[in-house]
Amino acid sequence: MFIFKHLVKAGEQGLPVGDLQKQLAIPASTLSHHIAALVSVGLVKQNRESRTLLCVSQYEVLEEIIVFLREECCMNRISI
Repeated sequence: MFIFKHLVKAGEQGLPVGDLQKQLAIPASTLSHHIAALVSVGLVKQNRESRTLLCVSQYEVLEEIIVFLREECCMNRISI
């Protein structure tokens, strides 16, 4: 969740993997594993710019999840 939160805060330009690793202070292999999971479910897209690998959160997928949760999971809760 921390990885995705950092990417959402980074905006549409995303973050280089190296910067993300420095911010989170986790091993590269751990970060790679978690990014791969986020990519596989469509929450993150990776773009290569020269030698830099950028991770960008996919806001439209996030919005679909939020809509689903509001409509399907929380429809009996008035405060949401």
